[in-house]
Amino acid sequence: MKRFYVFILIALLSSSFVHGQRVDNFTLEDVLTGQNFELDKHEDAKAVVLIFNTLSCPFSKLYENRIIDLYENFKADGFVFAIVNPHFGNDPDENKQAVEERFKGRVQGLSILNDGNQNVTKQLQATKLPEVVVITPSPTGFAIAYRGAIDNNPQVPESANMRYLVSAIQSIQNKRNPSPSSSRPVGCNIRMK
Repeated sequence: MKRFYVFILIALLSSSFVHGQRVDNFTLEDVLTGQNFELDKHEDAKAVVLIFNTLSCPFSKLYENRIIDLYENFKADGFVFAIVNPHFGNDPDENKQAVEERFKGRVQGLSILNDGNQNVTKQLQATKLPEVVVITPSPTGFAIAYRGAIDNNPQVPESANMRYLVSAIQSIQNKRNPSPSSSRPVGCNIRMK
């Protein structure tokens, strides 16, 4: 019984530290443009929305159109979106040609980042595909404002009654901390190297 209480205490403490967890600068290559995406270059953004995603995960495919719609809906409001692919180059189906076939012509300006070495995935402790990490700038650096699921219904977008990412973005727009600041992502496991 004592172990149970210790576990609950640790879980509560760790969930309270999600908001405000500092994020170190990183640089990843955009697969589509060949340009570098550097976190520090986005200190004027309202938030940087990183979506850990791959081409081959079935859950990623279910969320693809929603991700593009979110990007299109919020990019003009000062939110920077990027898809981070932790399997790029580590899986035969995760390559530049496949990314170009999937995204070219469907969306303009959405960065698809190569994190094949998984440095950013490890830094941000992402474990699922898709999983979102929303990072906000401040005078003291970048910090995680929200992490977790996009919404609560992978199969049927119209049936999602908890739109966690939209809620987090709207909270940031209104200069409030997202609540909840985390949710449990559901999807494919990230295969760590």
